[in-house]
Amino acid sequence: MLYAFELSGEHPEIPAAEVLSVLSPRGLEYSVHEKYLSCIVVDVYSNDPAVTDDDIFSMMCNVMPDVLAMTHAISKVIEIVDVDEEMILSAAERFNAADYLGENETFVVRAKRLGDNSVLKSVDLEGKIGGRIYRQGFRASLKNADVTFRLTLTDKAVFGVLAAAVDRGAYEHRSPQKKPFFYPGVLMPRVARALSNIAGAKDGSIVVDPFCGTAGILLEAGLLGAKVLGVDAQEKIIIGAATNLGGYAQSTGLLLSKEERENGVDQIDYDLFVGDACGLPFDDETADVIITDPPYGRSAAIKAESLEKLYDESFKEMFRVLKSGKKAVVVSEIEVENFAENAGFVIKNVYKQRVHKSLTRTITVLNKN
Repeated sequence: MLYAFELSGEHPEIPAAEVLSVLSPRGLEYSVHEKYLSCIVVDVYSNDPAVTDDDIFSMMCNVMPDVLAMTHAISKVIEIVDVDEEMILSAAERFNAADYLGENETFVVRAKRLGDNSVLKSVDLEGKIGGRIYRQGFRASLKNADVTFRLTLTDKAVFGVLAAAVDRGAYEHRSPQKKPFFYPGVLMPRVARALSNIAGAKDGSIVVDPFCGTAGILLEAGLLGAKVLGVDAQEKIIIGAATNLGGYAQSTGLLLSKEERENGVDQIDYDLFVGDACGLPFDDETADVIITDPPYGRSAAIKAESLEKLYDESFKEMFRVLKSGKKAVVVSEIEVENFAENAGFVIKNVYKQRVHKSLTRTITVLNKN
């Protein structure tokens, strides 16, 4: 079954990579049908005969919206046609609305333009498509519809049924300045969540961050259900990380009340250590996932004798601690491929993210084969 994922414009590659990374860990198979401007269409299926199309649709409705950070909406595709009014309306005429609507269910049609599709007016299309569904015997409801039909206008017109809209605003509640312990210069929650997904963090996995700082990455991985382990050289930072990890409900990502924190209700499963990333306090092959944002600059180099030594030895430790066949994701301001390959990693992907005029992040995805 084809699903369309409307992507954010935060990066040309990372949003699509995040989508593809979350499927296999949750028992789903996929093949990319097509990539469009700000939209990827994926054929999603299962090799397990017990998993039905309805089960997959339920996952798209109820699981993926809480997992994905760089997706705006998910739709089950009915048909893909050229961005042409006549072809779009013909598609709306052809499909059987009873396949998607119960006898007494109501519907609404919503159109979303991605990029420059000003040649077509979304509101006009919504009304014309709605009229065709109405003539099949179904009632419209603009406010409380049971089913939303979605028309996504990108390089093609993707007509489908909306499975879910992602509440990206939830990540704003966990922005650095709103956390119980604030420290500047950390990754924004949406980026940390996307990288957690790309690395393979999920319910039951063990995630290690050797340079955890105030736990921005570990928080997002923990909200996916992972057991998270963090190391930092500064005790005051570890105390702040514990405050942040202990401050949010694992099930909702919202701040816990004082009473809930004191009673340990619905907290993330974590352990933190004051230590050295060049000598991690973990056994070989402890981690299912490693995600980290190592320090850079003069202060980091002074503490570790040199920045080169810090990166060289910490990458070797990451390789030792990570399980075979698993992934590490490293965020840095410098190129790290040589350090990674010297440690034994295989480079899978390298993404560049321009943060502002003087800062470009390098995001390196590594495999331990």
